[in-house]
Amino acid sequence: MEIELWWLLALPAFFALGWLASRLDARGNRRASAQLPDAYFKGLNFLLNEQPDKAIDAFVDVMRLDPETVELHFALGNLFGRRGETDRAIRVHQSLVARTDLPAAQREHALFELGQDFLRAGLLDRAEDAFAQLETSAYASSALRNRLNIAQMVRDWPRAIELAERLERESGDSQRRLIAQLHCELAQQALVAKGRAPEEARADANRDIDRAIAADRTHPRPWLLRGETALSNDDCEAAIEAWSELARISPPHLALIADRWLDAHERIGRLSQGLTALEGALGDQPPVDALRAMAQGRARRDGLEPAIAWLRSSLERNPSLLGLEQLLELRRSANPSAAESADLALSAALIKPQASRLARFVCNHCGFKARRHYWQCPGCSRWDTYAPRRTEELGAEAGA
Repeated sequence: MEIELWWLLALPAFFALGWLASRLDARGNRRASAQLPDAYFKGLNFLLNEQPDKAIDAFVDVMRLDPETVELHFALGNLFGRRGETDRAIRVHQSLVARTDLPAAQREHALFELGQDFLRAGLLDRAEDAFAQLETSAYASSALRNRLNIAQMVRDWPRAIELAERLERESGDSQRRLIAQLHCELAQQALVAKGRAPEEARADANRDIDRAIAADRTHPRPWLLRGETALSNDDCEAAIEAWSELARISPPHLALIADRWLDAHERIGRLSQGLTALEGALGDQPPVDALRAMAQGRARRDGLEPAIAWLRSSLERNPSLLGLEQLLELRRSANPSAAESADLALSAALIKPQASRLARFVCNHCGFKARRHYWQCPGCSRWDTYAPRRTEELGAEAGA
């Protein structure tokens, strides 16, 4: 194949152009490097040598000399935040907020990051102040959510209700369930407050319970509270009425007050009706708390032996270690012989440690376990994460 003469002439020209382009690129890189302040390289050197405080000072100097390095500071602040070095993240973001020549959008960004730094550090007052300054910014909704979280952390329930209602109006996200919970917290606060007349405390509690129901009629907690408040005032009819609504809305939650449900019925001479209604609401596999209350209610109505027989039959259908513990307790109350009583005591002692481990409520978000049911998890502070069933029952449901 013959090679055209002009190809031979073009090859050296291509090589020359390539060499020239590489030289120009290298010269441009050297010029760009020369334009970077020395403090930039000092900051990198301090950062690589695990001297973050000196690195921050150097990068602050860079920002003073070159305003275009603002993004570098945001990256540095995020780096410290992820590493848990909150005090250094605060310094970085404070240096940004303090700049008077920073564009409004970048200053708002820095202020929001600073608020989050304060929140992580537990400086709640400072975090609240930072987020409050963002009311009319692009971060208004996120800042409002953080302020709502802060109000809940300090248990300022009226303030939390105000912020939740405002968030619902401004963002369109429903906060009805949370608002119901917050009013229930106020109601419980009124009931346990010291130095108040019982009538006044119940009146305040009922007012907040009414507001909780108005916020979310399908939430079980206000109805549960309404019944407890009525029962504390010896108004058994009102308690039963409230808990009947609870049974309609969320039958499993009836197990949390099964013993008081039967107590209210027994006080007005309707224990049998209460047992029938409880069994009808919870079905053939009642939560263990309800099973215990039913067994004790039957013992009071029919005697120990029929109650023991009923509980044994229930456990044969749905085996439960917690139910077995209750069965042993009933049998020990039935005046057995000395030898049998000793055997029952030994059996109860052997199963008690394992039963205690299974008799916990558990948060379905963070896994925090507790001996009693919580509406707000003590571990992750989320609401409505505890099922009204013990861990033994939850494990059985998961394995089914």
